[in-house]
Amino acid sequence: MSLATLARLALAGNRTDAARVALTALSALLAILAGLAALTVLAIEKPPGGAWQQSEQYANALLREPGLRGGTAFALVLLTIPVLALAGQSARLGAPSRDRRLAALRLAGATPGQVTRVAMLETGLAGLVGTVVGLACYLGGREVLHRPDANGQLALPTDVLPPVLGMALMVLGLPVLAAAATAVLLRRVATTPLGVVRRTGRTGSPRPWPALLIGLGVLAAAMVEPIQWALQGAALEWLVLVVMLGIFGAVMGVIFGAGWISHLAGRLLHRFARRPAALLAARRLTEDPWASSRTFAALLAALIIAGGAAAFRASFHLRAELEQEQNRLADFGGEAFYDSFYLSTMDLVDLAVAVAVTIAATGLLVTLVEGIVSRRRTYAALVATGVPRATIGTSIAWQVLAPVVPAVLIALGVGYAIGRLLTGDLSRDGRTPDVPLEQLALQGAGAIVAVLAVVGLGVLFLRSNTAVEELRAT
Repeated sequence: MSLATLARLALAGNRTDAARVALTALSALLAILAGLAALTVLAIEKPPGGAWQQSEQYANALLREPGLRGGTAFALVLLTIPVLALAGQSARLGAPSRDRRLAALRLAGATPGQVTRVAMLETGLAGLVGTVVGLACYLGGREVLHRPDANGQLALPTDVLPPVLGMALMVLGLPVLAAAATAVLLRRVATTPLGVVRRTGRTGSPRPWPALLIGLGVLAAAMVEPIQWALQGAALEWLVLVVMLGIFGAVMGVIFGAGWISHLAGRLLHRFARRPAALLAARRLTEDPWASSRTFAALLAALIIAGGAAAFRASFHLRAELEQEQNRLADFGGEAFYDSFYLSTMDLVDLAVAVAVTIAATGLLVTLVEGIVSRRRTYAALVATGVPRATIGTSIAWQVLAPVVPAVLIALGVGYAIGRLLTGDLSRDGRTPDVPLEQLALQGAGAIVAVLAVVGLGVLFLRSNTAVEELRAT
């Protein structure tokens, strides 16, 4: 099969397939913009002088100070996590119709390898379109945003261009990784002329082993201060690596733990619920508890970062109070002075978290609509037997909210615990910052409200997908 034929088959399909390709390209565009921004920050050259010599051409201290650029680049890379999760969820859009199309190719004589290459090429081409458009937006944005202020300083590093090799690797590597991920996901799928059959799957109920990952992540954060004191500044890179691995482990523990939470929520609903909607949700949760890990991965990762940011903000507030108190005791003109740089930085972190939650909510909407479309014949059969659509809609809400509420609380708690352990005590008398309950409550409530809004939008697709005519759909 020639490459041209593979390309035509990969781009064939209906409007749902076109929407899947468009969402995959959009995800690649957002990911490449975040990646190129991180490369740009890292490409800023250190000015001649001492180790603390700043780049005065920038108005933002995050770009001026060399010691802060690594953290800024890392925060930009973190933004790619919900974007990549959105790409993974977008790939499931229209899966039943795509499976039927691939089965038709097998019926026409295509081999399993050719079918896999068609699916890989579809994802790879969509990703390549997104990365190329993202690169064009990045280069055009540099020209548009290169506007020095009255002091000759730049708000963004538009005077710096990352290495061409690095940009090329990112633009071409992301579609290749997306295509490779598609091939990996299709390893356990057999496309036959009669349909798509999954060879193996997860069986049995989830176990609470992810709690071990969470404990190890919290333990890594707790050991930072003793290790730093013992090393006296030596091997700082290894310490940072241990912290990053611990945080990553805690994030994965919370994400994988969502499957166990879903299974437990389903069992509790099955035992104590009396209404049909809750019983339907209980059956769905116990049959496929791992769906929550896939659905809420980006949201939970963003909330862990939000919890950690709340801990750092509380620490910076306490630092401000201590410095103001010292300035008053020193009688510096009778006024208290505090540089609000760190608090302003936390505003940027909160903005990044809000963007991540928005992207995660978009991915949740895609997954929810896909679930309704893929089970439309089941829902149509329920409606045909007399089950009200309101009951089905309520069951979908139960299915989403039952695991997400405790998972949100755990994610915020884990994030705050890690952030609190990393900040440590700020004064000689061991004074510690207060727990920012209000901020944590707002973050949790905002995430749940976003989930509720997504559920409401998703249920709008229920009426069109529960018509009796759907029973005759192929």
